[in-house]
Amino acid sequence: MTLPTQEDHETPAKPDTPRRRRWRRVRRIAGWTLGALIGVPLIAFWVAYLVLDVRSPQDVLAGLGKTVVLQYADGSELFKVIPADGDRMFVPYSRVPAKLRDAIIATEDPTFWDNQGFDPTGIGRAFLTGVGGGSGITQQYIKKSTGDDDATIGRKFAELVLATKITQEQGKEQIFESYVNIISFGRGTFGPAAAMNAYFGKKLADSITWSEAAFLAGMIQSPSVHDPAASGDVHAARRWEYVRNKLVSRGYVGSGEPMAYPGAEVQPPSETRAGRLTYDEFHVKQQVLAELEQDGFPLGRLQQGTLTVETTLDRGMQDAAKKALRDRLAGEPREFRGAVVAVDPKTGGVRAYQGGDQGVRDYASTPHALGSAFQPFTFAAALRRGYVPEQPVPSPSKLDFLGETFQYPDVCGPRCTLRTALTKHADGAFVGLAKKLGPDALSDTAREAGIPDAVDGAPTLREKDGFLIGAGIAIGRYPLRPLDVAGAYGTFAADGRRAIPHLVAKVRDESGSVVWEHPDTTRPAFGDDDASRRIAGEVTAALRTDGGPAALRTGEAEHGTSPDYQDAWAVGYTPQLATAVWIGSDDERRLKDASGRKVTGDGVPADVRRAFTAAAWPR
Repeated sequence: MTLPTQEDHETPAKPDTPRRRRWRRVRRIAGWTLGALIGVPLIAFWVAYLVLDVRSPQDVLAGLGKTVVLQYADGSELFKVIPADGDRMFVPYSRVPAKLRDAIIATEDPTFWDNQGFDPTGIGRAFLTGVGGGSGITQQYIKKSTGDDDATIGRKFAELVLATKITQEQGKEQIFESYVNIISFGRGTFGPAAAMNAYFGKKLADSITWSEAAFLAGMIQSPSVHDPAASGDVHAARRWEYVRNKLVSRGYVGSGEPMAYPGAEVQPPSETRAGRLTYDEFHVKQQVLAELEQDGFPLGRLQQGTLTVETTLDRGMQDAAKKALRDRLAGEPREFRGAVVAVDPKTGGVRAYQGGDQGVRDYASTPHALGSAFQPFTFAAALRRGYVPEQPVPSPSKLDFLGETFQYPDVCGPRCTLRTALTKHADGAFVGLAKKLGPDALSDTAREAGIPDAVDGAPTLREKDGFLIGAGIAIGRYPLRPLDVAGAYGTFAADGRRAIPHLVAKVRDESGSVVWEHPDTTRPAFGDDDASRRIAGEVTAALRTDGGPAALRTGEAEHGTSPDYQDAWAVGYTPQLATAVWIGSDDERRLKDASGRKVTGDGVPADVRRAFTAAAWPR
C-alpha cells in the first residue's frame, strides 16, 4: 500500500489572475497612502517641534517698545504711537491678584488649567476652511510672542506645535505669567500693573475689587473698542457685564456678590494726562487703532512689526476743521460741544476727523439725534416707492403715528410737493410720508445709503429693545454718528454709489512695502446703477437751494416734546467732499447760544461748515 505524501495534502496554489494582481496593487497603494497621511504630518510635527521655539516674555516685551508712525495721506507724519513709560512692567505670577487671574481665565480660557494648550476645534476649523478659530490663553501667548496673527493653515499648524511644546516644557503658572505680561490691555499698556495704573490710577495689589478685575479682563479681547474713552460707558458696561456673567456662571463669584460697573472710577487716558497727544489727536488715534484691530492689525502686531500706517486724512483739511470748530465755539456757552467729519464720497476715505478737543469723548463717533436732517433719507425712500419730486403730498398740522401725536405748523402750504416739503423743512409732511411708506422703508433706505446696521453691537434706527422701529424715525429721533452721517450723505454726492467711511488707507512694513490696503467697498446703494443714480440726483437737486454745485441740509433734533432743540446739524456735499457738522452737549438739554436764541442748524453748525469749506475746499 502506498502511503500519502505531504504533497498530496497541500492545497493547490491559486492561479495568479489579473484580478488578484490588481487587488495587491490596490492594497499596496492604500498602505502607502495611509502611511503618508499619518507619517508625513508626524514627521512635519517632529521637525517643527525641534525647530520652532517660543520667545520668553522678557524678549517679547523688549520688542514691544517700537514706535508706530501714523501718516497723513500725503506721507507726512501725523503723529507717533509711543508706549508710555512704565507700561511694560513685568509682574511675576505670585503678584497677579487672584481675582484678576480668575477674571481673565473665566473670560479668555475657562479650561486653561486642564487643557493641553490648544483648541482642537479651532485647529480643525482652520485646516478645513483656512479660517482661524477661537484661541485659549496658551495660543494667544504664542500669537503675541511670534507676532503672527494671520488665520492660515500654516500659522495654525505652528500654533499647534508650539502649544504642545510649551505645555510640556512649562507649567501652567509659568504660561499664564508669560501671557499676562505681554498681552495688551489698551491705552498703550502691556501687563496688569500698567493697566491698573492707566485705568484706575492705582498700583496692582490684592485689594483689587471684583468689579475692577472684571473691567480689566474685559479689555483684553479688543482694547481699542472696549475702552469707555473710545466707545462710551454704555458699550464698556455691556462688556463688563459679559465678564461678570462669566465669573458667576463659572463659579468664581457668587450670584449674590455685590458688583457694579466701575465707570466712575476709570481715569482719563494716560496719553492725554501726560500731554503727549491733544484730545482731538487722541480721538484720531483711537479710531485708527479700532479700525486696524478689526482688519487684523492690533497694536501689538503693529509695534512688533515696526509698521507704518497711512491714513486717509488730509493735513490741510484736518487743520481747517479744528480751527473752524474751535473759533466758532469760542464765546458760546461752555456746555457746547461739536464735531466735524469730511469724507471723500468716491472712496469713503475720511479727509478730516475732528471729535472735539474738550475731553476724551469723541463726538465724531458718538451717536446724536439727527432730527430734521434725517428728512433726505425719507425723501429717498419715497422716490424708491415711485414718488416724483413734484408729486403733491399732504402736510397735516396734526397727525397720529404709531401711538404718538405730532403737531407742527403748516409751513408747506396747500400745494405742498415732495420737493417743497424738503426745502421748507415741513415736519408734518414728512411724518405723513413716514406713515404712508412705513417705518421699515425709512430705515432700509438710510441703511442702504450708508448708516450701519449696528454700532458697537447696538442696532441703529431702532428702539432700545433693538428690534422695533417707533414713530421717532419720522423726526430723526434715533441717534447717529457724524462719521456715518457724512458717509451716507456722501452716497448722494457719489451718484448713488455707497462707500464705507474709513481712516486707514494702507499699512507698510519697514521697507515701505504695502502689507495691507483698504479694499474698494463702493457699490450701488439703491438697486442697480441707474436707479441709484436717479435717486441720488433727485435728492441732490432738491438740496441745491442756490443752484450751485454744493448741496446743503441743516436740521435740528427736538428736546423731548418741547419746541426747543438739543442737537443741531449742517450736512452738505459736493462731488468731491461730504461734510457733517454736529453741535450739541454732553447731555440732553435745551441748546441756547450766547445771545439766548435757540440753536438751529443754519446757525452755529452752518457757520462751522462754511468756515471749514472756505479754508479746506477748494484750496
